[in-house]
Amino acid sequence: MGLGALTDVIAPERVIGLPVGEVSALAYDSRKVAPGTLFFAVPGVHVDGHEYAAAAVSAGAIGLVVERELPEGGLPQLVVDGTRRALADAADAWFGRPSEQLTVIGVTGTDGKSTVTALTAEVLRACGRRPGQIGTVFIGLGTMVQPNEERNTTPEALELQGFLARVVAEGNDSVVMEATSHGLALERTRNCRFDIGVVTTVTSEHLEFHGTVEAYRAAKALLVEQAPIAILNADDSSFEHLRERARDRVISYAIDTAADLLASDLQADATGTRFNLQAPSWAGTVRVALPGRFNVSNALATLAVAEALGLDLKRAADALRDTSGVPGRMQRVVAGQPFAVIVDYAHTEDSLRKVLAMLRLLTADRLIAVIGSAGERDPTKRGPMGRVAAELADVVVVTDEDPRLEDPRTINEEIADGARLVGGRDSETLWVIDDRRKAIARAIGLAREGDVILLAGKGHETSMFYGADRRPWDEVGAARDALRDAGWSDA
Repeated sequence: MGLGALTDVIAPERVIGLPVGEVSALAYDSRKVAPGTLFFAVPGVHVDGHEYAAAAVSAGAIGLVVERELPEGGLPQLVVDGTRRALADAADAWFGRPSEQLTVIGVTGTDGKSTVTALTAEVLRACGRRPGQIGTVFIGLGTMVQPNEERNTTPEALELQGFLARVVAEGNDSVVMEATSHGLALERTRNCRFDIGVVTTVTSEHLEFHGTVEAYRAAKALLVEQAPIAILNADDSSFEHLRERARDRVISYAIDTAADLLASDLQADATGTRFNLQAPSWAGTVRVALPGRFNVSNALATLAVAEALGLDLKRAADALRDTSGVPGRMQRVVAGQPFAVIVDYAHTEDSLRKVLAMLRLLTADRLIAVIGSAGERDPTKRGPMGRVAAELADVVVVTDEDPRLEDPRTINEEIADGARLVGGRDSETLWVIDDRRKAIARAIGLAREGDVILLAGKGHETSMFYGADRRPWDEVGAARDALRDAGWSDA
């Protein structure tokens, strides 16, 4: 595209120099600049793209998109009030406005995003649609679904619009995507043109970024303010707030509250839950092959998407019966041991409470929880997570979970202090073991017949951050190693 045409798309407040020439690429990372690249100086948490403008110029940038005029002379500068917004607009035009050619389903919420995204993609395929998907766990393109190796659930707008263009090129007719509060607030999802916005739950999370629960809730509400169809959880405390902000049509789902899609007569076991569904277009019995009441809510959200799209709800329900689930979400690790080991992504006070309460019903003897909390993330949840774990589990082992640039022991002691407040006793019912492998080994060493061990927080993730170092990690693999070292093996 010509730089002049992109300038018209971006609509800068001021233009310094003459915006002429052919743009060969867009970039916000100076290391990816080649001759002809239009460079966007995006401010970040740790670095500011404006500081790398000189490097971009040296690498052959054709122009700079900036939030303030820079001393780098000789190149056009497009001065805007937000370079992320400008990047989203430019990327949309650059890739041919791909979302206009897709049914776009966005899923947000504190918990349940990944499960609802994966289940919705399965249901769409079962009902004859051809969905792409992007989420924490899976990437789906064409007919292929593969693990998401990245840790950024909602990519920057440049990568996101590029992915949507690939979805279109591969012949997909729709896309199901997780829309995180960061992605919504930072306008990474700008120009995604959501047709349906799904909200699972909204509790307290990411206050290190949003500052307040109100700001966090407002970020989530951006999805339903944009989408003409909002699918909302009537059992969630944020339901009324979100319904008031919905752009147009609202489809509600619930277990305990009157709703458009209502689940009743839940019958649960360790492998899943059966329930009766009353929906506008169909009523019948549904079985979701995932344990836990919260997974009934996730199934309802998925079925509500099918309802909104006018799909065969009976066929959608059958797909939920046959689902293989989501890696790292209530995933069992079996090596012939006489106790259960469960890997789950629960990493908030609310999700941990739900998972532990559900596992308590399935525990014959003791419930052992291995928990942590990520560094450079909401610190206010650490004590409450320790308290919930100590209240609902018999034994708590606190350990590392992506400490990043914070001191791991400081994080872990903040969690442990929450456990101590409600009676956690060091070296009796409470252990603080920074090394996660050793923590998992301790939990397995403590276990006896009839116990259930929950390994919470890492789930499907394939890495762990210490400082800026990204180290490989496999929670299921670590559990299998510890079981083998303790004498258990299914080999």
